[in-house]
Amino acid sequence: MSQYQNDIQSLIRLKEQAGSGWAAINPESAARMRAQNRFKTGLDIARYTAGIMRRDMAAYDADPSKYTQSLGCWHGFIGQQKMISIKKHFASTERRYLYLSGWMVAALRSEFGPLPDQSMHEKTAVASLIKELYTFLRQADARELGGLFRQLDAADTADARAAIQDKIDNFLTHVVPIIADIDAGFGNAEATYLMAKQMIEAGACCIQIENQVSDEKQCGHQDGKVTVPHEDFLAKIRAVRYAFLELGVDDGVIVARTDSLGAGLTKQIAFTREPGDLGDQYNSFLDAEEIAAGDLNNGDVIIKRDGKLLRPKRLPSNLFQFREGTGEARCVLDCITSLQNGADLLWIETEKPHIAQIGGMVSEIRKVIPNAKLVYNNSPSFNWTLNFRQQVFDAMKARGEDVSAYERGQLMSAEYDDSALAREADERIRTFQADAAREAGIFHHLITLPTYHTAALSTDNLAKEYFGEQGMLGYVAGVQRKEIRQGIACVKHQNMSGSDIGDDHKEYFSGEAALKAGGKHNTMNQF
Repeated sequence: MSQYQNDIQSLIRLKEQAGSGWAAINPESAARMRAQNRFKTGLDIARYTAGIMRRDMAAYDADPSKYTQSLGCWHGFIGQQKMISIKKHFASTERRYLYLSGWMVAALRSEFGPLPDQSMHEKTAVASLIKELYTFLRQADARELGGLFRQLDAADTADARAAIQDKIDNFLTHVVPIIADIDAGFGNAEATYLMAKQMIEAGACCIQIENQVSDEKQCGHQDGKVTVPHEDFLAKIRAVRYAFLELGVDDGVIVARTDSLGAGLTKQIAFTREPGDLGDQYNSFLDAEEIAAGDLNNGDVIIKRDGKLLRPKRLPSNLFQFREGTGEARCVLDCITSLQNGADLLWIETEKPHIAQIGGMVSEIRKVIPNAKLVYNNSPSFNWTLNFRQQVFDAMKARGEDVSAYERGQLMSAEYDDSALAREADERIRTFQADAAREAGIFHHLITLPTYHTAALSTDNLAKEYFGEQGMLGYVAGVQRKEIRQGIACVKHQNMSGSDIGDDHKEYFSGEAALKAGGKHNTMNQF
């Protein structure tokens, strides 16, 4: 017997126990409402989705073709429409998640207005967006199930009723894991713990945290990034783990992100007890000059290493500089250390999407942690077209092929769009995720802020047409006609906003006296 049928039977018994006061309560209606509200709390969601991620991680370890994907969503409606579309096109949400980008929270969800990605938005904004995303996903469940219940009531044969009942019993929820960005923790380890708790209580099963200094945090694709010594970062990883454990999400997932590849600065010199310990390894990457005791200047900071006195290069900002060319080695050490101290997945922020570069670092990490795997940012900050055309150009040149028809610095030009080089580059872009999952240990591919760009692009197109010569045809031909023909759910925007769910409830609550919105004069019937 299905959960839905079990609920009906239990509610029948409950109604009998309640007596005459519940005479107007319909157990089947109450069971429908239960089915439409499967997840009662954010913690229910976090526990459910953590299990999904853990199973997906194990499946990827066994078969790298089973990588996972997500798109960044900055509003609940965007996340909802994404999952509705995935169910429509693929009939499954398997291995497809949501990503919550701190960049988009800063740019779009702060009460201060648009902000740069520097951890300046309200600390509650990320948890609020997680809650909003899951509110919209749960509403998508309720809307779709409500439609099935109405079909069930209208079915005129036993076979038709059985077919619809099967869809109800095996309903696929829109609720999927969210990988949520906690930036650098918004303060010390205690602040990280408190914010992580908020995010988990809202439904997050996976939290991504980076090794930048909280009060100097920069966007991963901008300059001026400053990292912290490993012990500081590990304390925050432990803080997130304690938050998961306190709330009973025992298999919560932590993504440890390193920004060391693009970070040339550190705010402090690491504490070290003995040669070769973690602090000493961190300090070994500092840009330092050997000096004698007599060469000391006023206010100099000196470290002793391998029996030598070294003066690290300190900038007027009071930050210390790393040696050029140490970024990859620092990334590898960051990743190994994070996995050895409680992280589950890695994120290496790179300056370009280059499989060989990513795979080279992962190979070094896997010498120590054989099942190390990445979450990777397929970032809109990369010029994908130019990057891959240049990669193909370099490969052709290395093979001794004639590249005289191409100018490497101008490969973005449309004049190359129909060239053999451009076609090969596009094919590499098309297969990038599968290739990188296989060759560079990438378990999860995400695009951080695609829906920021799609919103801007679609709005630009509509504004150009509607306010121009096309007038209303700009909307009808460019939006509504496409919605109808592509079967976009929100073409019936009243239904999408819950009007049919409200009508169902009116009938449950008021019976024949219900004043319903979905009658014959509802203009949504035109679709």
